[in-house]
Formats: sequence, structure tokens, C-alpha cells
Amino acid sequence: MIVEIPRWTNAKIEIATGEAFNPLKQDVKKGKVRFVRNCFPYKGYIWNYGALPQTWEDPTTVHADTKARGDNDPIDVCEIGEGIGYCGQVKQVKVLGVMALLDEGETDWKLIAIDTRDPLAEKLNDINDVEKHLPGLIDATRHWFKVYKMPDGKPANQFAFNGQCKNKAYAQHVIEETHDAWKRLILGKIPAKADTHDISVANAAVDGSPYKVNGGTKSAQSEKGVVVEQEPKVEGKDDKWYYIRASL
Repeated sequence: MIVEIPRWTNAKIEIATGEAFNPLKQDVKKGKVRFVRNCFPYKGYIWNYGALPQTWEDPTTVHADTKARGDNDPIDVCEIGEGIGYCGQVKQVKVLGVMALLDEGETDWKLIAIDTRDPLAEKLNDINDVEKHLPGLIDATRHWFKVYKMPDGKPANQFAFNGQCKNKAYAQHVIEETHDAWKRLILGKIPAKADTHDISVANAAVDGSPYKVNGGTKSAQSEKGVVVEQEPKVEGKDDKWYYIRASL
């Protein structure tokens, strides 16, 4: 996985899928960089949060189980080990299970995984082991995803499978599906810049991809020239706890 947001932090860093070579950037909404609120009793993100490379939640197809289209992003990963990661860190993880958030009507998979070097990694082999050794974490994860947008005036998030966390075998199947979707995209079998997605598919290392750029990022930048972006505004630091009336 690629760590986008280390545990206990609030800055909404994510892979900028619409930009060439998909850099990590802080998300901007309405001209302001985004921070996730502290929803009591949580402080920021409660795991190392990131994404699984070479996966794509395909918005052009409806998933047979969730009955919703993909959200046009890589699969998200909640890494539950004890170490606090850093932005851009590459972690080898053991996948344990998956939840299916329905974010504004789109399928948004949330893998549950643990760093293979974590002291608990040998004891955690499937989702039931998480409840055994880390009691309450799955419930807290479900609750966090349910309420984290509510302080900004949005409704509680919904889930497929009534919020159930599916097991490792199901999670592996989801990974295979989304990796196959990524391959179709990057190899040109799904048209780039179609009306249904805005993924930048420029790359420097995928053999067989019609979007492979010789020379990598510098060549792509020299072709396009230098683009100067307006600096987004930063809101004041938010240490407030938001008390949300939503049941577990």
C-alpha cells in the first residue's frame, strides 16, 4: 500500500488521479485544502490510511454485490498495525478483510490490512482474528466511516452488506477485480478521458500501455510547459472534537 494519511492526522492527502503520474496532494474543495474533523472519541484518522496501487474501482460498471458503480479511485486501505506511518510510505501489508462503503451512491471499498512487520501480523490471518486481538476496532472503523463527514453538514454514510466486514477471501476477490479493471484502463481497453472518469493514465513503467511516456515525468512536463497553480487557502487549525449523534 501507499500511505496517504498517517494515523492520528487530519490532512486529506490523496493520490491525485487526475494529474499526470498521479502525485500525492492535499485535496482541495472550494479553494480550501481539506482536513477531516475530529469526531469524538477519534482524533483524525484512526489507522494508517492509503491506497492499493494498480487497482481501480471502475465507474463504468455496476458491482454485482453492492449494486453500485465504482468510485473512480484505487482501493482504500486501513492499515491497523501499531506503527505510525508517514505520507508516501510504501508498506507491504497482509489483507484481512474489506468493508463496502456506499459513498454518495458509489462503491468505495475499504480494505482492512496490517503491516507484515507488525508484532501482531503473525496472529492476524482473517477478519475474525482482528476482533479477537483488537476488540472493538472493526466497530470503531464502521462508526468512523459512518460519521466523519457529518460535521460538515453531510448525511451519515451508508454501507453495503449492512456494514458487515467481509473476510479475507472476499477481499482478495475484490483486489483481483479492481486490478483487472486497472489493467483494462492502463492498457487502453477503456477509453482515456471518457465521460465516466477523469483518470490520468500517463505512466513511465507499464509495458504495453499506449500511454507510456519515454523519459518519465520530466519529458511530460517539458511537453506541457510549466503550470503555475494558485495557492489554496488554509483554514485555521481545528483541534475541536465534534460530538455526533449517530449510533454504532
